[in-house]
Amino acid sequence: MKTILTGIRINSEITLGNFLGALLPMVRLANKYSETHHVNIFIPDLHSIISSVDGNLKQNTIRELKYYLAAGLKINSNIHIYRQSYIPAHSELCWILDCYTSMGEALRMTQYKEKSQNNDNSTNVGIFNYPILMAADILLYDANYIPVGEDQFQHLELTRNIAERFNRKYGEIFTIPEKTTDQVKFMETLGNTFSNQDKDTPSGLRIRDLQNPEKKMSKSSDSESSKIMMSDTPAQAAKKIMSATTDSLANINFDFQNQPGISNILQIEALLSNQPLSAIITKWSNQSRYGDFKKQVANTVSSFLTDFQTKASNISDQTILNLLTEGEAYATQKANQTLLKVQKSVGLR
Repeated sequence: MKTILTGIRINSEITLGNFLGALLPMVRLANKYSETHHVNIFIPDLHSIISSVDGNLKQNTIRELKYYLAAGLKINSNIHIYRQSYIPAHSELCWILDCYTSMGEALRMTQYKEKSQNNDNSTNVGIFNYPILMAADILLYDANYIPVGEDQFQHLELTRNIAERFNRKYGEIFTIPEKTTDQVKFMETLGNTFSNQDKDTPSGLRIRDLQNPEKKMSKSSDSESSKIMMSDTPAQAAKKIMSATTDSLANINFDFQNQPGISNILQIEALLSNQPLSAIITKWSNQSRYGDFKKQVANTVSSFLTDFQTKASNISDQTILNLLTEGEAYATQKANQTLLKVQKSVGLR
């Protein structure tokens, strides 16, 4: 049985854009493939501490996993949820892989170069070592598919290079993750993860800033009105939709190049109402008053948050801790099996 692995960053509260673009697709991926694949959903809390953390990592973890369950994640014996720091094998394998990675390879990693380009020596070593720890996260569990954004493809290739080098020296120790091109093909097989109805429903990866729709919606934005947080009250979220930037064309149409603002709230309406984008445009095509359409979207967002937040609040902390205990028992056993093979190969056991 092949393995899909994905991580959940828990540094801070998430936006509606994060929910639609990352969390919800992962829930639907897990529900789709968990009958035929192992699906490892892990909390990369060791990765999290390389940058600032809002709040407490433990509480952030519980909150985020409640969101997954409230979004419809269907737990079964092939879905494994665990915290990275609770599996010591991650750190030990990272050190061993460090010893089989050249400085040249590590220095070529784009994320490190971007963060250290000012040459003020303030970049922490964790950022430099991040890709090697990511390789350990993947290789411990024989992961085949790792759904990530394009900014992480370089790290996947580094993981493959390290594993292939190790295998050439010691035999078939690691499962080599699929090539980046095959990773992309696999993610494309997910199709439209947001709607089962119509291929023209847009991707949640494109949710934009409500005040400046040229940018992605970001939790780090200084403007509270530019983003909808999953913890916002329904009334707060509705108010933000009503104040969203649109244009003066008086034409409700999906055209990100010329009408990014109205296109942004169109896709929010499509994704949250689970309707084809074309049906929404047809319904509103003769309307020139953006205010009326904004009221519709505001009501949709408000209703969604009311229902979602109620579901999340009804999930107990203990339910989440029980899931983690079960997942960490599986992960510990699997990771230790891989680590022991590695330790024996290099002469540590």
